[in-house]
Amino acid sequence: MSFLLDPDVHYLNCAYMSPLPHSVEEAGRVGLARKRRPWTIRAEDFFLDVDEVKVRFADVLGTSRREQVAVLPSVSYGMAIVARNLPIRPGQHIVVAGAQFPSNVHPWRRLADQRGAEVRTVVAPDTRQGRGAAWNEALHAAIDERTALLAIGHVHWADGTRFDLPRLAARAREVGAWVVIDGTQSIGALAFPFDEVRPDAVICAAYKWLLGPYGLALGWFGDALQEGEPVEETWAGRRGSEDFRGLVDYADAYGPGSVRFDVGQRANFITLPMASEALRLVTAWGTERIQAHASSLWAPVLEPLTEAGYAIEDAAWRGAHLVGLRPPEGIDLLDVASRLAAARVHVSMRGVSIRVSPHLYNTPEDMQALRTALTGEDANAST
Repeated sequence: MSFLLDPDVHYLNCAYMSPLPHSVEEAGRVGLARKRRPWTIRAEDFFLDVDEVKVRFADVLGTSRREQVAVLPSVSYGMAIVARNLPIRPGQHIVVAGAQFPSNVHPWRRLADQRGAEVRTVVAPDTRQGRGAAWNEALHAAIDERTALLAIGHVHWADGTRFDLPRLAARAREVGAWVVIDGTQSIGALAFPFDEVRPDAVICAAYKWLLGPYGLALGWFGDALQEGEPVEETWAGRRGSEDFRGLVDYADAYGPGSVRFDVGQRANFITLPMASEALRLVTAWGTERIQAHASSLWAPVLEPLTEAGYAIEDAAWRGAHLVGLRPPEGIDLLDVASRLAAARVHVSMRGVSIRVSPHLYNTPEDMQALRTALTGEDANAST
């Protein structure tokens, strides 16, 4: 396997931050060494890594429209691009899921305040079992003729509930609303139905399921945004910027595709090669393999956990890579956290869920350690 984890650590927390694969770390070392010898960095190097990352991210997304990918510093930056260009009118609304990650909420609150619109938040149904289907129905019902934007993830970041993006996006298109997806907790681990969703934008942080460095995100911007206004005016976003001799001619025309949305100093010679190698690995492994492995890890522990009172979403409404365990009523979460820490089991507490997010580097032993910490039962002792 391409990862080096401490053998006595059970890291079930890729949704928090992935470990760096060996080859990704090595790409960073090579990039760092290049800065030691800046005379070896050519003008074309400011573009080659950028283009390669865009091609590989488009491949992960499942689209051939690679020129519409942009290099970003964060998800919030990508959402700011959408907010700057969304044609929203007074009285319209933006639909979001309840307890959504803040980067996909704060831009819409500000925009709604500025334009006399509102944010319509669809909270999760108050039920311990089977809420995925009901939540999706409530989101579908919230989209109407006054909807300007559906802003949502593929899975909920806190508990892993999967949203039926093709159906929700189809409803949004019926009423003329934009569809913007935060793919941070799914892209790279769960197949993304790009052609069915036909999104207006997909934004994704690189440091989780894309296995890349922190401080980097990638975005795909659809046709509605191709003539949009960027957050900043960069030299590399201009047509003809490859010719350094002509930079002071100050071309006003933007380059093709989504290059206008690229962040300034996008050609980071350390993080971009890392991201490129990480995307290569993600593509080589494939989401089917990741989901199959994660499913095999869950199989022996799901029943013991549910018998112990933990509520787990139906398989039809979650991915195997990110699962929220809702604890039994009355359980002391501080005590649970203490037991997990003592067993060196790393997960995340998010809202009312214990978020467990395995990847290819995890083993059945990791899951049994999780089970023991959560239930107090020693699986090996009972066999």
